[in-house]
Amino acid sequence: MSIYDQDLGRGPANHVPLSPVSFLHRAARVFPDRAAIVHGKRRITYAEMLTRCRRLASALARAGVGKGDTVAILAPNIPEMLEAHYAVPGLGAVLCPINTRLDAAAIGFILRHSEARVFLLDREYAAAGAAALAGMDAPPPVIDIAAPDTPAGEATDYETFLRGGDPDHPLRLPDDEWQAITLNYTSGTTGNPKGVVLHHRGAYLNAAANALAFGLSPRSVYLWTLPMFHCDGWTYTWAVTLAGGTHVCLRRVEPAPIFAAIAAEGVTHMCGAPVVLTLLIHAPAEARRVFPQTVRIATGGAAPPSAVIAGMEAMGFAVTHLYGLTECYGPATICEWQPALDAMAPADKAGFMARQGVGHPLLEEASVRDPDTLAEMPADGTTMGELMLRSNTVMMGYLKNPEATAAAFRGGLFHTGDLAVLHPDNYIEIKDRAKDIIISGGENISSLEVEEALYRHQAVMEAAVVARPDARWGETPQAFVTLRPDASTTADEIIAWCRGQIAHYKCPRFVTFGPLPKTSTGKIQKFELRARARAEADQNGSVQPSRL
Repeated sequence: MSIYDQDLGRGPANHVPLSPVSFLHRAARVFPDRAAIVHGKRRITYAEMLTRCRRLASALARAGVGKGDTVAILAPNIPEMLEAHYAVPGLGAVLCPINTRLDAAAIGFILRHSEARVFLLDREYAAAGAAALAGMDAPPPVIDIAAPDTPAGEATDYETFLRGGDPDHPLRLPDDEWQAITLNYTSGTTGNPKGVVLHHRGAYLNAAANALAFGLSPRSVYLWTLPMFHCDGWTYTWAVTLAGGTHVCLRRVEPAPIFAAIAAEGVTHMCGAPVVLTLLIHAPAEARRVFPQTVRIATGGAAPPSAVIAGMEAMGFAVTHLYGLTECYGPATICEWQPALDAMAPADKAGFMARQGVGHPLLEEASVRDPDTLAEMPADGTTMGELMLRSNTVMMGYLKNPEATAAAFRGGLFHTGDLAVLHPDNYIEIKDRAKDIIISGGENISSLEVEEALYRHQAVMEAAVVARPDARWGETPQAFVTLRPDASTTADEIIAWCRGQIAHYKCPRFVTFGPLPKTSTGKIQKFELRARARAEADQNGSVQPSRL
């Protein structure tokens, strides 16, 4: 036994569980009168935010929610979504933010699988929420969040619910920082989503890393163009509060309100999928506003092309490329700035910024390895392997899915499923995806789920779905279909069929008919279909009228 092991134990004076709940306590103490949340004409200070979160925690407790219970929420980027990210964990419960783009069947699955005790439902999504609840044997009680131009629901109103809560109710830190804090569902590679369980420690560390890497400070004004339901807003729901910055909420991501908020509120930071950058670049002149500050914008899901980087910089934005997954709390790597970057030619700069980069400041390890032997690949920029992570900022595992958890953590590393190379300067660049996931507008789309919908069409004999490059969405699903003998249909009919089967954003926007390439054993060669899709996009142009 070492001399340092004697009489030097952990106690309340020298060991406090890490949790982002503590960020709100500090912000309310240090910046009580600072605007914590701005939403249109609403202004909520940090002192008021803490009180509202205490009321919400108290009201949930009185509704029977306790430690380890799930509270689901279906809402856009509004103050109530931010409040839930503190009140629910401060009660010891687990927050489950639901993707607002999902259909009723997927929402119902999540509510059942997560065993949600309470459902916070924004009225804008009342129809989908009601349909999801109708399919449940024991639906949870609903708390109704007001939305513009929507009629009042029959459920308890959110503000009424808050008024029934104690403003002095404590927001407690967890007994153990390994305790679950949120449950985020990702579509993965199957139709039913997997529930990614995240813990307080990882949320605390990832938020701190994001605040550091993105340069957040008390002067920061963060605009919410990234969905808060997506990896808890990449943990910026907590990172901005840690820095004492201001959250500017937007119900809808549209050019005019984005530019207006940037100009009016002095926005300094924002995040979004590549589709958001494209949206801003191609915004009509009447929607644009001039602003004096440089706005830092972080993007991920697809490498920003040189034209996008140049277009954003011309409007006063500085682009940062991130990479991550729901399983690692959002951002895990960052294409870190280097002194030589500013002197690079635009094409070279874009090539460098297309890399996924290096681990963020609190990621323990990001490595490119042989997927079978786990041996590290040489840093030569050409030898491909699988990107693997090891860190405190990796999920606890998949809820009720030990087989998938064990597979993801094989060999003591988290297997991302993304194929990458390591450059001599130790920057990582993803070259392809080992799994057939399509990332469209920052959202994961399972090709298998789309294919299942296609196979239900009476005219379809065989179907395969791959990613097609798209200038607006980054990627979009393209379906390759072989029809049954003597059957006939059109691409528009196929797309319309899919829109009746699955969420609209998952539906293919392009359909190609003909025989599918196969191996000698009958397996469809998706790599060849991806090449065809890329060629068609290059030949015909990837920007087409959106059907989403």
